[in-house]
Amino acid sequence: MNNVTLIGNISTDIDLRATPNGKFVAKFNLAVNNPYNREKTSFLPIEIWGKPAEHTSNFCGKGSKVGITGYLEVDEWEKDGKKHYKTKVVANQIEFLTPKGKSENTPPPKQNTNEDPFADNGEPIDINDDDLPF
Repeated sequence: MNNVTLIGNISTDIDLRATPNGKFVAKFNLAVNNPYNREKTSFLPIEIWGKPAEHTSNFCGKGSKVGITGYLEVDEWEKDGKKHYKTKVVANQIEFLTPKGKSENTPPPKQNTNEDPFADNGEPIDINDDDLPF
């Protein structure tokens, strides 16, 4: 069995390309925290094909949090008489966990702290029935 499930942040620009027969492939690295050592992060190469590749390129970017399921694949090639290997994750499915246009480092909106929440001294608040949806 060869299954991989990851949640992490896209750490590189997404490289979207089309093959000669018109099929799209997107490649990027995913930053994934080590579950046993929070100070250690792995940067894993991800490859995704077809429509999901197009959607990932359109709706995600550097810093976007995504969930990925797929499998491990090892590329092997020979150069200058030496064999080289590269392990990558080929994604079957991707789920976008950060809304488009937002990054994981965006601070939460500031709340209005000018009003005293206890200004009514516990008195009932007058609510007009016309404003209630029920």
